[in-house]
Amino acid sequence: MAAPAEFECDVCIVGGGTGGTAAAMAALAGGMRVVMTEETDWIGGQFTAQAVPADEHPYIETFGCTRRYRQFRKALRDYYRRFYPLTAAAAADPLLNPGNGGVSHICVEFRVCLAVLQSSLQPYLSSGQLTLLLRHTVQSASMAGDAIRALTFRDEETSATRSIQARYFLDATELGDLLPLTRTEFVTGTESRADTGELHAAAVADPAGSQGFTFCFAMDYLEGEDHVIDKPADYAFWRSFVPKLTPPYPGPQISWTVPVPTAAAKPWTQYLLPNPDKAHDTWGNLWFYRRIVDPRNFTAGAYRSGVTLVNWPQNDYSVGDLLTSSPADRLKYLHDARQLSLSLLYWMQTEAPRVDGGAGMKGLRMRNDMTGTEDGLAKYPYIREARRIQPEFRITEQLVGTEMRMKETGKSKEAVRAVQFADSVGIGAYKIDVHAGVHGANFIDASALPFQIPLGALLPARVENLLPACKNIGTTHITNACYREHPTEWNIGEAAGAVAAFAVAKGKSPRQIRNNAKLMADLQAQLRKDGFELEWPPEAQALDW
Repeated sequence: MAAPAEFECDVCIVGGGTGGTAAAMAALAGGMRVVMTEETDWIGGQFTAQAVPADEHPYIETFGCTRRYRQFRKALRDYYRRFYPLTAAAAADPLLNPGNGGVSHICVEFRVCLAVLQSSLQPYLSSGQLTLLLRHTVQSASMAGDAIRALTFRDEETSATRSIQARYFLDATELGDLLPLTRTEFVTGTESRADTGELHAAAVADPAGSQGFTFCFAMDYLEGEDHVIDKPADYAFWRSFVPKLTPPYPGPQISWTVPVPTAAAKPWTQYLLPNPDKAHDTWGNLWFYRRIVDPRNFTAGAYRSGVTLVNWPQNDYSVGDLLTSSPADRLKYLHDARQLSLSLLYWMQTEAPRVDGGAGMKGLRMRNDMTGTEDGLAKYPYIREARRIQPEFRITEQLVGTEMRMKETGKSKEAVRAVQFADSVGIGAYKIDVHAGVHGANFIDASALPFQIPLGALLPARVENLLPACKNIGTTHITNACYREHPTEWNIGEAAGAVAAFAVAKGKSPRQIRNNAKLMADLQAQLRKDGFELEWPPEAQALDW
């Protein structure tokens, strides 16, 4: 049955990624009629279409996320216990990590994430409370003063046009696509130090200075077999490409040597040893870093090889900015980024120095079955930075950066804490991890403190019925780098969905709720009841791993 041309709902969520899916769960639990659109054919974003195993803080197993996020993680483990041939030891492990990757306590296959997320939404789809429109892209907005009246979408499968009217619109797109369409004030790239006063801010603002993006891919290794891909058309260019960063990149981007954030630091040389023994499960071995299948967790013969995910500095694309470019340039950058990732794989298969002294690993095999694409690359690039709203309250490094908080308070790293927000709607934790951007912006690797998510950062300065639900909240270029990881994006999205539902129920706008002490207290009480953690326990320390 064809979808209708017009929809009316309580909450329209644009973008079915990590934040958007969490927003839908919260809004649906609050009784809202929801329409959610998604550009790809997979919901889940970072977990699925972008093919990025969870980046999580070290406290995640005990605190530091919402109840729904914790239930999601449990459901992932339960899925493996129910459907996968685990060893007895792995099945009995309450902290099962199927991939045993170093980046997270739970590195899993993307289709497992997709299956679990789909099952969470299925009851609402069956009841009709949720309408999910896949392969839909937003085209235009109809405004009524400082409010959005309706959005128009294009069905990329049929070219049909659809209109959605809602009381609240949540921007969970990966790039903050609703902001320019609705004339919502926003910022891109880097702010200047004069503007933010941040220790790590750029000397001069650069709207095109967003972090690079990456086309991730999964691969396994079959010793003695030849799975070398066709030589990428742009391989010669990428094989010799040296990013123009300050301080200088240590050599070609495609190599085992990765860049450093300061001239005083020494370049870090890594290696790739597929299917290592436990002695090589270290950060030096890129195979271990984002491994999503560890055969040791499964019965003999279940997997011919382990599987690892390639999301490294070597395939970060930082030549062009997606947020400020023309449509034609944007398509070129996406094409070039794909060529970079394919060139990295081809180099590893044919030229890369091996641990045993040889060159090239022909047995490296692209796992396109896991990413669901013909070329094996993720369906959508891993986006680290979106357009950011100009908010009612902006989160700066002074509020969450360890070094700046220590200077302002005179406290030690063990005693200092991030600023506490009276309007907290959740918490998160990650270091300030800025990847290289265009125009020579280098990596930044700095300690941050476990932080809160203030409601004021989710409120555009002017537009009334729009809430960001992804990486587009009121952070800076610097603080975005610690608010952008999986559990925090989930919390942001879930909070946006819950706030929208609360606003509808109370007949008050989110801005009115934030500025009324009783309403804000009632909202936070509801959030706690729904499983949100709004503050960190005292034992949470600075994150500089």
